[in-house]
Amino acid sequence: MFDRYGREIRSMRISVTQKCNLRCFYCHNEGQKKSDVELSPREIERIVDAGKRLGIRKLKITGGEPLLRNDIVETVEKISRHMDEVSMTTNGVLLGKYIVALKNAGLDRVNISLDSLNPETYKYITGANNLQQVTEGIKTAAEIMPVKINTVVMKNINENETEDMTKFAGKNNAALQLIEIETDKKHANNSFYRKYHHDLQDIEKELKEKALRIEVRGMHHRKKYFLPFNGKEVQVEVVRPMHNSEFCRNCFRIRVTSDGKIKPCLFDSNCVDIAGLIKNNSDDNKVMEAFEKAINMRKPYW
Repeated sequence: MFDRYGREIRSMRISVTQKCNLRCFYCHNEGQKKSDVELSPREIERIVDAGKRLGIRKLKITGGEPLLRNDIVETVEKISRHMDEVSMTTNGVLLGKYIVALKNAGLDRVNISLDSLNPETYKYITGANNLQQVTEGIKTAAEIMPVKINTVVMKNINENETEDMTKFAGKNNAALQLIEIETDKKHANNSFYRKYHHDLQDIEKELKEKALRIEVRGMHHRKKYFLPFNGKEVQVEVVRPMHNSEFCRNCFRIRVTSDGKIKPCLFDSNCVDIAGLIKNNSDDNKVMEAFEKAINMRKPYW
């Protein structure tokens, strides 16, 4: 299905919980207001099935921290019946415990948040001492499925670690994704954003000079730089959403909150309730109509 701007909605990002075992100070909670409500695996499956009927083929599971759900393996198993690709974003603390079961349930790839390899910096960002657990989880996961490391680059905190993160990714057969810290228009000039935002333009220029080759993803038109590393290549992707109309022009994703609201965009507060329809046993057509309504509400943010 296409939105009003001609963007085909091909993927879905669904939060399965707001609970988290870390306290990263920049977290935007997937643009969701605080809620303790969580959908059951069966309710999530109905949402995913409706998305599939409208042409969505890829799904990313997010949180909070998805691995805090006791039924996360069951949830992945149900979702994987309907999608061509299922991925997950996790902070990696519990990944070593679950990764084999997740793969067997149908998980295809995993994104792991890791903003620093320095224990003190990691603790400052996350409020926890789980760096070793996360790095071990990355190594374990990379042995059995594609892994991407998500690093939010922040001024005066970790902007000097990108080279070390690239080497770590290369050593562990993972890709690295460097992400610009983001906020909405209302807060783009506040003290928090000015303090921590680091424009990735300088880093991207350096990557371009070093790259053996460069590819451009359809999603958001993100550039992927393939750098030489120990006789092979390591992939570094750059995500620059702030004030970037090209990013919005090539966004083909719809979002679902953990309490069952469809969000047209991360920064759009106008949501469509789909959980209520499912809990009231509405038929599939009504559930699909909710998706169609949300997709028709989509508009580029930048």
